[in-house]
Amino acid sequence: MRHTEFWDRMEHALGEAYARSWATQHVMGSLGGRTVMEALDAGYAPKEVWRAVWEVLGLPPSER
Repeated sequence: MRHTEFWDRMEHALGEAYARSWATQHVMGSLGGRTVMEALDAGYAPKEVWRAVWEVLGLPPSER
């Protein structure tokens, strides 16, 4: 997964206006206590970060 696809999925799940805000504020234990932005900046693969977001948001299997 590329970063562009990741952000497309984030915007689809949370809305264009809220996705980046949520990504800088919501800390996830599954990402080592990092936010989405911190995890991506630390080198986590977008696919790995998306899996964590998918789980936290409780999105349907079709969006995994």
